[in-house]
Amino acid sequence: MTQHLTEKITGILHVGAHECEELTAYKSVGVASHDIYWIEAIQQKVDLMKSEGIPHIFQALIDDENGKIVDFKVTNNGQSSSILEFGTHSSHHPQVHVVSTEEMKTTRLDTLIEANQVPIHTLNFLNLDIQGVELRALKSMEKYLQYVRYIYTEVNTEQVYQGCDLIGDIDAFLARHGFIRVCTSMCGSFGWGDAFYVKTN
Repeated sequence: MTQHLTEKITGILHVGAHECEELTAYKSVGVASHDIYWIEAIQQKVDLMKSEGIPHIFQALIDDENGKIVDFKVTNNGQSSSILEFGTHSSHHPQVHVVSTEEMKTTRLDTLIEANQVPIHTLNFLNLDIQGVELRALKSMEKYLQYVRYIYTEVNTEQVYQGCDLIGDIDAFLARHGFIRVCTSMCGSFGWGDAFYVKTN
């Protein structure tokens, strides 16, 4: 991925923080902690990260609508938690299961950015890891994609989650905003992986 970085990463918006596992990697490419803004749905994770000194972390369940009441499914590994029901995830990863559901209210990214005065014009790297609703997140901050140079996102080639966004739809949406997919790394034959997009204009 780093070979595609033609501009310095000036700041990062990371949606789906979990326990901020990528922090070391971000620091290794010269991004300071105070230039990273994290969003996480699970309040306990947000509280844990704050207790460990992580700045700029917000609790929000991201979707393309504000105020929609949904059942958020929390899984035993935490990282597979989602708005959506399992699809092929159940057969591919039978050791992962839902342990609880929590009624939560959704938030658009543009709403969160504006409400918290996130300096989006300085954040040129976007990371999305929100289990099947990545395209919804992109659409919810469409007017701010003008500031983004790089997008690293989880992608699906099958219904890993029921009704999840598929890679071809993400490709088409981002192409309209000047992005091309330059790198894709799928996780075996499980139908999900990661993709890296770069703005070409």
